[in-house]
Amino acid sequence: MYQKNTPKRKTGRILLILAGLILLALAVYQLPPVKSRLSWRIEYALIYLRGIFNPVEAVPTPVASQPLPTATPAATFTPLPATPTPGITPTIAPTPTPLPLQVFLPSPRHEKEDLNACGPATLAMYLNYWGWQGDQFTISDVIKPIRADRNVNVEELVYYSRNYTGWLLTEYRVGGNLEMLRQLLAAEIPVMIEGSFLIDKSYWPNDDRWAGHYLLVNGYDDSRQSFLLQDSERGPDQMVPYETLKADWQSFNYVYILVYPPEKQETVKAILGDDWDPDQNRQNALELAQAETEAEPDNAFAWFNLGTNLVYFDRHADAVTAYDQARSLGLPQRMLRYQFGPFLAYFNALRTEDLLALTDYALDRTANSEEALLWRGWALYRQGNKAEALSSFQQALEAHPGYHDAIYAIEYVQSN
Repeated sequence: MYQKNTPKRKTGRILLILAGLILLALAVYQLPPVKSRLSWRIEYALIYLRGIFNPVEAVPTPVASQPLPTATPAATFTPLPATPTPGITPTIAPTPTPLPLQVFLPSPRHEKEDLNACGPATLAMYLNYWGWQGDQFTISDVIKPIRADRNVNVEELVYYSRNYTGWLLTEYRVGGNLEMLRQLLAAEIPVMIEGSFLIDKSYWPNDDRWAGHYLLVNGYDDSRQSFLLQDSERGPDQMVPYETLKADWQSFNYVYILVYPPEKQETVKAILGDDWDPDQNRQNALELAQAETEAEPDNAFAWFNLGTNLVYFDRHADAVTAYDQARSLGLPQRMLRYQFGPFLAYFNALRTEDLLALTDYALDRTANSEEALLWRGWALYRQGNKAEALSSFQQALEAHPGYHDAIYAIEYVQSN
């Protein structure tokens, strides 16, 4: 006997069809090419929605009531004596010779960066310049195993280069300058730097769009007052004015990575001079940051760099004073995605409330930041919240499998 479709039966069929479509969509989504293209779009859509319901605010100002320095930086922060590292003899730079007005080194095969992968992509281009045959994924598989990891540190890139391209030498320093870049390029040595740039779209309401970015510098032209850059985001052979590069570079303490064959080491030493000694290099960078805070007392990056260089010398009380000033002046929303000196300084200066405020803010911007998760764990441990600390350490390890600092933290807390 024929039975008419009732509203209930129609609803059931519609639900079955919808369930089937959802299952089909989930199955298609699991295909690697589809997942690779859609996963980050879904992730960023969720980030934007979270920004609507949890609006992004400024980097928190100091929790503890700390007076800002009123004396000049030179009086407030006494430089360390220039004591070279034992066993390292500073190289005496030869009398400089005039540099060519223009140097353009061959541009390596361009790498368009994958998601959050400007570090591996730029290092791949650098290594390709010296004949290496891999690509950014060769590097990411080792130091960025989770694609959504939003930051690769200079130390991680240096680790890869030193351990997987042993026929090349790798160093990194801070406090670089434009003249040094030109000298290295004239000696046919490209230079990898980390600076800042503005991304082309907002990922949450009121996004300041400031982000960190690696670049490979492989040429300059004095007539145009510009450097030739390989940019994994914007494309190959970008010409950027000297002063623009310097301003963007300052926000990362003028850090630079050098990769070169052994036969060029003496040339590198001669160009770096006493910056070849890592400790003296930091002393020089500290004095540069001090000078910049004097010249531009409202420049938050100069104060931040001062704090970072003080952390290197374990001068944490002085460092937090500099970081307090940088925070009071205002820092970009993503600053703590890339640089973690404040976490170390506030922990060692016993400013636990500030440390929690900063790590919580960093995690609001970058929920899977292993560094912020690690230092949040240490702040919780200091407050006596052992279980929460272990949970935070475990999240750090999940965000970055093999993260040695998180492994140490878990073992330490479990044994104490």
